Amino acid sequence: MKLYMIGLGRMGLGMSKRLARKGHTVIGYDANPQARESSRAFIQVIEDLKLLHGEEEKVIWLMVPHHAVDDAIQSLKPYLIPGDILIDGGNSYYKESQRRAEYLKGLNVFFLDVGVSGGVYGEELGYCLMVGGERSAFERVEHILRDLSYEGVGYAYLGPSGAGHFAKMVHNGIEYAFMQAIGEGFELLKESGFGYDLKEVARIYNTGSVIRSWLMELTQRVFEDFGNLEALKPYVEDTGEGRWTVEEAIKRAVPVPTIAEALFARFRSRQEKSFRDRLLAGLRYEFGRHEVKRE
Repeated sequence: MKLYMIGLGRMGLGMSKRLARKGHTVIGYDANPQARESSRAFIQVIEDLKLLHGEEEKVIWLMVPHHAVDDAIQSLKPYLIPGDILIDGGNSYYKESQRRAEYLKGLNVFFLDVGVSGGVYGEELGYCLMVGGERSAFERVEHILRDLSYEGVGYAYLGPSGAGHFAKMVHNGIEYAFMQAIGEGFELLKESGFGYDLKEVARIYNTGSVIRSWLMELTQRVFEDFGNLEALKPYVEDTGEGRWTVEEAIKRAVPVPTIAEALFARFRSRQEKSFRDRLLAGLRYEFGRHEVKRE
């Protein structure tokens, strides 16, 4: 069974390389000619999607940004035949995945939404794969998921269409909260006056403690790679999953204050000259004639 990987960025290419090493036939495509060229040393690459024409029992894995999935599906539509399996491994909103599954069902094409975690280290260590869609389609590609996953067990069928991407959405919301807690704790350590070697603190936190984790390992690597962090701009982006998590929690009246605060902290990081804080300074002056600092 051939697997076509559409999208050869860091994740798509890393996954392709892992599967190729496991003996799978992986054929890659990317709309960017440079991405295609740089991938040739690792996997077979096609120059045009037209080469999919006539191929039967295809498995096509999309690793593209969530806003590009519909366009990718339309580009592939002329080459899809009944029985094909289309997988979206990006961070798509689960309701969009449900809509796409219903659309492709009308073409007699199976759709799986697969949340993928593991980052750039997944190529070597394996990925965590959260799968939603029809179980029969999952079973047809389970051997691929097994070889792609962490230690051959880092995958699970979680339910019908949307279940995989909903689980990945919540996973990323939890990730936001973990990262925020680490950031706040290490800032307090930095300002404690003890002159901690923060790299060493991160190392010891990850040695038998109850907060040991991969994120704590990465915290140690951050200090190894960036020293005191002064070269890093304090600007933290988000890619949507944290927002979706909070929105879904609001719809269901589920309190997620820690995740919500972590999301808002990312918004705050992007404000170089906060209007809100200027107003607070002005209010303190007006009610108490507290000193203000002017630019």
